[in-house]
Amino acid sequence: MKRYGWIVLAILLLSGMSCSGGGKNVTLPAETDSVAYVIGLNVGYNLQRMDSTLNVEEVCQGIQDVYEGTTRMTPEEAQAIYLRYVNVSQPEQIQAYEDQFLEDFRQNNRTYAKTDTGLTYEVLDVGDESQTARNSQDTVSFRYTARTVADEVVDSSYDRGDTTRMAVGDLMPGLQQSVKLIGKGGRINVWIPARLAYGKEGDESLGIRSNATLFYEIELLDVKRSSRR
Repeated sequence: MKRYGWIVLAILLLSGMSCSGGGKNVTLPAETDSVAYVIGLNVGYNLQRMDSTLNVEEVCQGIQDVYEGTTRMTPEEAQAIYLRYVNVSQPEQIQAYEDQFLEDFRQNNRTYAKTDTGLTYEVLDVGDESQTARNSQDTVSFRYTARTVADEVVDSSYDRGDTTRMAVGDLMPGLQQSVKLIGKGGRINVWIPARLAYGKEGDESLGIRSNATLFYEIELLDVKRSSRR
């Protein structure tokens, strides 16, 4: 069992599901049964966050095979398959889905443009084009609201009543690109792909899930050019 510890750890760290009999009212007279059920819930919820498209029956079969000693692959083979999935196959699938989503959105909203990196944006007010951020040392002051695809606000400087002031190079890649598209006083709406935002790590403190596409409304208040070039 210990040889499979890396899989269990990855599941718990990276993120319901039900095996046969799910959805019924279950009586759990023994404390050990209750604990087992809670562990199952934990694994299920975390698996769902990691990838809701996983075949639940195969997950259950894998658990059963471990307990019965009838596994169909070695721990080394299992690790190789899992690592390829989380490091190659899953990111490729997520990016393909995200790219298609953004392209479909742009096709249905022709005021939006798209950069080579996938940033999909609409300039509401270009601002003062003589005062734009040009490099990573320049400092920008801006306000913003960030939403998920489901239109849930996850972060807003307006709600906090403050203004974000940072060097361009200290911003996430998607914001770096966004603030350079407008000048002082400008406003922009922008879809930021996960790879240019919080990536597969997400941000638990903000409630941003792994590989989340985000929508930002940005108001650029000021630009201070750095003397360093």
